[in-house]
Amino acid sequence: MFPTMALPATAARLLSLVRSASGGDRAAFGELYSRYSRMVHGILLARVRPSDAEDLTHDVFLAAMDRLPALRDQGAFGGWLASIARSKAIDHLRSRRPAVELPVSLASNEPPADSRVEARRILQVIQELPDAYRETLILRLVEGLTGPQIAEQTGLTPGSIRVNLARGMKLLRERLEGNPTP
Repeated sequence: MFPTMALPATAARLLSLVRSASGGDRAAFGELYSRYSRMVHGILLARVRPSDAEDLTHDVFLAAMDRLPALRDQGAFGGWLASIARSKAIDHLRSRRPAVELPVSLASNEPPADSRVEARRILQVIQELPDAYRETLILRLVEGLTGPQIAEQTGLTPGSIRVNLARGMKLLRERLEGNPTP
């Protein structure tokens, strides 16, 4: 695939894992899960309720395991996996009946902590941002991935990640302060 260029060790290792997993190696697939589960969870969390994101993360990896032998460009695994996550989120939202989530205060006898309420409010504002900003902010702020990690795992360029994070943070600040831009 890359005949004249030596791959960095991490890229070579990733290709080796994808090839092995494609051939049915469950341990290799488990390592791919470990490397990419935070990215997948973040993409899902940008679109669905937190309570649904974890189950859907597993669904994404089950779908990926089934479809992996058909992946043409094994070097594009991260972007391919991200597209499966986005599709699963869309399918989930289409199939889900409208539901009203009960307030946390009804689920337990303790009132919700202020920080938890604030975190939910911020997550809700992030979920209303455009897709590119929403995903990168969730991956950075919630999943704890660095800009280079986001770029590596999603297949986007480091420059586009920096721009998306900067613009997304600006929009997030404006909306949290009550000054939404058009």
